[in-house]
Amino acid sequence: MDFEAKVISREVSELLWEMEKTVSTAESCTGGRIAEAIIAVPGASKYFKGGIISYVDEIKESLLGVDPRVLEEQTAVCEEVAKEMVIGACKALNTNYAISATGFAGPTGGTKEIPVGTIWLACGNADRIATIKVEEDHGRDINLAIATNKAMQLFLDYLKAENLEKKELEG
Repeated sequence: MDFEAKVISREVSELLWEMEKTVSTAESCTGGRIAEAIIAVPGASKYFKGGIISYVDEIKESLLGVDPRVLEEQTAVCEEVAKEMVIGACKALNTNYAISATGFAGPTGGTKEIPVGTIWLACGNADRIATIKVEEDHGRDINLAIATNKAMQLFLDYLKAENLEKKELEG
């Protein structure tokens, strides 16, 4: 894991500790790398409950509750599936938040409409979900590293916004 990922993970850890919230992951193409980034910080067992690696549609449907019609009509590599994975992980693992990733890391798997390097990332809960789309192909290893870092940054930004809202309501 690179230095940037470690810094982001530490900030995520501090916010989750402070907020007393939990997180889980639902990963397809990243295969557990986001979970690995989260647990890189000692004490992660206080806020990280686990992850589901849903590499195939069958697992997205059965464990995460992703709508099979969405998978059929839009493929697994779309914003809606990333969102449904977040909601499903929060429910399946009983967490406040979840982070998800679904895409084509490469070198194969892409289509003309959805090329290799396209990865949808999402985080949040059933009430509010943030998403981002990664679209450049730099080769499998770099695509996965970029997706992991962007997912962690997306979640950090999400938590900062949640924490700020909470403080404004209290104060």
